[in-house]
Amino acid sequence: MTTTRPARQTDRPVERAVPGGASLSPWGAIRLVAGREITTRLRSKSFVWLTVILVGAVVLGGFVLNAASSSGPTAERVGVTSTTADLAGAITATGEALGTEVETVEVSDDAAGEQQVRDGDLDALVTGSADDLTVVVDSELSTGLTAVFTTLAQQSALADAVTALGGDPAQVAGDVATAEPTVRTIGEPSEFDPTRYVTGLVTGVLLFMAIMISGQLIAQGVVEEKTSRVVELLLSTVRPWQLMAGKVLGIGLVGLGQVALVVAAGVGTALGLGLVDTSTIDLGAAAAWALVWFVVGFVSYALLMAGLGALVSRQEDVGAVTTPVTFLMVVPYIVGVSVAPWAPDNPLVVWLSYVPLCSPLLMPVRIALGSAETWEVLLALGLSLALIPVLVWLAAKIYSNAVLRTGARVKLKDALRTT
Repeated sequence: MTTTRPARQTDRPVERAVPGGASLSPWGAIRLVAGREITTRLRSKSFVWLTVILVGAVVLGGFVLNAASSSGPTAERVGVTSTTADLAGAITATGEALGTEVETVEVSDDAAGEQQVRDGDLDALVTGSADDLTVVVDSELSTGLTAVFTTLAQQSALADAVTALGGDPAQVAGDVATAEPTVRTIGEPSEFDPTRYVTGLVTGVLLFMAIMISGQLIAQGVVEEKTSRVVELLLSTVRPWQLMAGKVLGIGLVGLGQVALVVAAGVGTALGLGLVDTSTIDLGAAAAWALVWFVVGFVSYALLMAGLGALVSRQEDVGAVTTPVTFLMVVPYIVGVSVAPWAPDNPLVVWLSYVPLCSPLLMPVRIALGSAETWEVLLALGLSLALIPVLVWLAAKIYSNAVLRTGARVKLKDALRTT
């Protein structure tokens, strides 16, 4: 009796046939799908305009921030005559001590000075003599100048009293000027760096937007292919996991280029306008880490979006299946832009920055704020990278079992079953 043994299976990768009799390796299939996605996105007017708007918004924001930071309160202009010119130094020094910037201008005589006050060229005019001065204003004396001239009047009165008692006004004035209270600090000093705050805030917002937009593109693309039945044609050439991997790779590369352009625009604007103090923050390192974490975050969330997007066949149902993933993104984002900039060492911020899926949105903010040690960054990166193979397996299983099912929404437990 003769028996026939089944054909022996091997572990060698199976090459897929393509129209025309050629064969396609797994990497070739992924590259083919990725190239299709890149070409489609780069030809999309909406993508081009979104990139232009993001770059323009970053550059415009830099100019607005520069204008806001340079448009501080203007100096108070005070005129002095020949008889009160000796008080110019005392007026300026008193204003500086009280936090009021005062600029003194010498005028030829009282009449010329009063005319400049009427014209608005001077905020006040000091006439009379050093012992008996008069302040001339148009309507009222500003709060800052009121404090300055009140202090000068009090100092003059004190000097007269000291002289009447037989003392030395100069010595008393020196003793008063150098007197200061003894301050004892019992808590940690507050170190708020506006540069780091803005950098951390912008990093968090930019990464959230980039990962969210790119992830949604993948989910919507999967549903679009299911609806148009294009996926059936594609799967006659490539395997489901290859199609999913190609989509993630293609859209990821386009998204990385978009983020790189926006980051380069932001760094260039900040350095060109002198918005940051490069001695307190390394913008190059912060930008490089932002790109690294974008790649990690995008891959993690894109895999989930692709798998969950395959569960539905209508664009209006995408939001329902991707809501859990969106929530996972929103939580670290809110912590990163509301808590981290003010308290980067808060335990909630620190511990969440180690958690995969939270790290890509929190650790770059901590890096920009200067609160993350190198070992912390590497630990969080290692944990996030370790999770990616699990996400690849999970997303590929869901995608493979659900992408060809049209009509009603596929339940997650059904998509996870082994076929």
